Amino acid sequence: MKIDLPFHQSWIEEEEHLEVTDTLNSGWLTTGPKTKRFEEAFSDYIGCKHAIALNSCTAGLNLALEAHGFPEGDEVITTPMTFPATANVILLQKMKPVLVDIEPGTLLINPKKIEEKITPRTRAIIPVHFAGHPCDMDAINELAKKHNLLVIEDAAHAVETKFDGKKVGNMGNITSFSFYANKNITTGEGGMLVTDDDELAAQFQVMRLQGITRDAWKRYGKSGYTHWEQKMAGHKCNMSDINASIGIHQLKKIDSFLKIRKKYVAMYDCGFADVPEVETLTRHGDIEHAHHIYILALRLEQLTVDRDGFLEAMQETGIGVAVHYIALHLQPYYVENYNTKPQDYPIASNYSERILSIPLYPKMSEADVNRVIDTVRTLVEKFRR
Repeated sequence: MKIDLPFHQSWIEEEEHLEVTDTLNSGWLTTGPKTKRFEEAFSDYIGCKHAIALNSCTAGLNLALEAHGFPEGDEVITTPMTFPATANVILLQKMKPVLVDIEPGTLLINPKKIEEKITPRTRAIIPVHFAGHPCDMDAINELAKKHNLLVIEDAAHAVETKFDGKKVGNMGNITSFSFYANKNITTGEGGMLVTDDDELAAQFQVMRLQGITRDAWKRYGKSGYTHWEQKMAGHKCNMSDINASIGIHQLKKIDSFLKIRKKYVAMYDCGFADVPEVETLTRHGDIEHAHHIYILALRLEQLTVDRDGFLEAMQETGIGVAVHYIALHLQPYYVENYNTKPQDYPIASNYSERILSIPLYPKMSEADVNRVIDTVRTLVEKFRR
């Protein structure tokens, strides 16, 4: 089976190549001046005080929790409809992930169901801006304020997202973004942790590099040798200047990338509007959607094939597809360790059986988009009851 229209391809041009080459020729490859440039540019873009570049969004979520030193066994609320990383950081902090079912249509955590899961041991909420659609941050922040909870936004899908006119990254206490290879802008591997809290930002700077107070490029810079000091048991999750060199120029293209994706989303919306066997996700009015992924939910009762059979048929035509996601409570780890069952989170369970993601990225052509539409429509007709 040959995939000639992949699920994703990054848009990398000469500017990124030249910047990486300049970094390689500079003799300084790890965290240094290019990382600082990227941090400053990203902070300006989001409109936040501090941006700390890391090697992943996961690292950012982990630092955000660890910095608060919550007791072992305390609880963090999040959604089952997410990548394992979101809950893994809770587990790695020896805390308990508490899942809240999702809203139909958006697949976002349902804020109306959060409060019933809050206990005296609840310490934080991690909302996930799924597919680039923002969660209801007004409702979530109101609950957090009422119960004195930390809000850490998982914005892996949501670098361009806005809610009520505010960019994601300015509504929770801390926000973590992803620049993984398939994200809206990429550094290959990478993430960014943002906050307006000066003390937290300083702590994150130390935590990301072994708990020491000076980055190597500062220690050996023009100001002369400066001894470093270890302040804590830290991590090794800083971003390198090689990755930042890509990010500097990806960020400059973010608006043009979004414009193209919006055009393709409109084409998809039109192409599937009259296909009753296919549900497309709901988008609320007063938001800016990042359009990270485009999801179809098959109405399986109207088809003679299950979701995996449909995926296989799509791939046989040469089109790459994916699933975002099979919910956490259906994963073996949670079944075995938390005795979770499909009926615990019925809406997430239902969508987990029906959803697939189709290609959506700027490097596609309009002809590619039309090919995906025509293929989905043809397969629906083939499998229609």
